Amino acid sequence: MKKELFKQLSESLNEAVEIHKGKAKPSREFYFSPLDIKHVRESLDFSQSKFAHMIGVSAGTLRNWEQGRRRPVGPAMVLLKVISENPKMVFKALHA
Repeated sequence: MKKELFKQLSESLNEAVEIHKGKAKPSREFYFSPLDIKHVRESLDFSQSKFAHMIGVSAGTLRNWEQGRRRPVGPAMVLLKVISENPKMVFKALHA
């Protein structure tokens, strides 16, 4: 591995640790309100169970997100962001 690439990766990891410890703020955050999640699902004309199955979560989890009892995190948040930006591409990719 090139020294410069290693340096960049090392700095990135150190930044991630600082963010995780609460000593630094992330440069960007994605947040979906319950209505946003419901809107994304409804834009595809999917039921809760069908949409939950498509994104790999339980229908109960999706209901909790849509009702504001819980918030999606990690890969689920990223997938929701991508679906909200380009739902047809995601649907095509997942059902190819």
